[in-house]
Amino acid sequence: MKAIALSTYGSPDQLELIDLEPPFPKEDEVLVRVCAASVNDWDWCLVRGKPFYIRLLCGLFRPKVAIPGVDIAGYVKSVGRAVKTFQPGDAVYGDLSECGFGGFAEYVCAAETALAHIPPKMNFHEAAGVPHAAMLAVQGLLDVGRLEPHHRLLINGAGGGVGTLAVQIAKSIGVEDITGVDHSCKLSMMRSIAFQKCIDYMQTDFTDTDKKYDLILDTKTNRSIFHYLRVLTPNGIYVTVGGDTAKLMQMALLAPFIHKLGKKRVRIVSLKPNKNLAYMNELYQDEGIKPVIDGIYPLKEAPKAIQHFGNGEHQGKVVITVREPKF
Repeated sequence: MKAIALSTYGSPDQLELIDLEPPFPKEDEVLVRVCAASVNDWDWCLVRGKPFYIRLLCGLFRPKVAIPGVDIAGYVKSVGRAVKTFQPGDAVYGDLSECGFGGFAEYVCAAETALAHIPPKMNFHEAAGVPHAAMLAVQGLLDVGRLEPHHRLLINGAGGGVGTLAVQIAKSIGVEDITGVDHSCKLSMMRSIAFQKCIDYMQTDFTDTDKKYDLILDTKTNRSIFHYLRVLTPNGIYVTVGGDTAKLMQMALLAPFIHKLGKKRVRIVSLKPNKNLAYMNELYQDEGIKPVIDGIYPLKEAPKAIQHFGNGEHQGKVVITVREPKF
């Protein structure tokens, strides 16, 4: 099989397309013939070995992960004898961040619990763009943020995978007042997917304006928490799904004290991979919610796709075609 090999930390152009023997599933695993994959922050950080906690998790001097790739979509090729949910030929997708990565390859073994059936009419490129970003969006907005239809919502980093799904999820529950913040090159696309107001962060600092928000969903976390607090309503909630490590540490330390001193709350999403995929399947079928796709790159251009993601100018999800969708 073809696979993108990671042998040392550095820039994406150090990745290599190599030939390997396909893996064999353990008794509780599913062997997936990967048709499409998408690039996530996990992949960008893993390839570079930055920030430093990545090396603590994935190898201090050399990466323990041989093949990057978190989000996948494809067909079940075979299953271990203990697998009950899937059978060969099923179309599946999922987030592999808790079972070893490996999505940038023609075949990958995944735990049964890391996969879900792809709903009818969802294609593999769409499916590959859903799992990681959608779970951050759902858990950030609903599980943690407790978003209600009357809330005023702001999404910082709104033009990426999480933001472009989050705005559609918010609209599906009746939220009308939604503001998105991102680079000017993404604003036209953001307006097309129902952001009521779009802010170019190069021109306007949304934390220095008069408008207050009931919920801020942040994918960047690139400011001090005190900047965000000043644009929250008295009972508002700030929710971050990732970003600058130092800022995240500050928030984790200060969040309990902030809530004791007032009614505003600061929360960091602890992602539960694949938890809400059934919910996303329903939204796809009933509401037509789907990821915005940037690409599509062939597998051999995965280094280029990862660098494009890292540049921060991608619109929605950066998707890679791994193999043609034929079982």
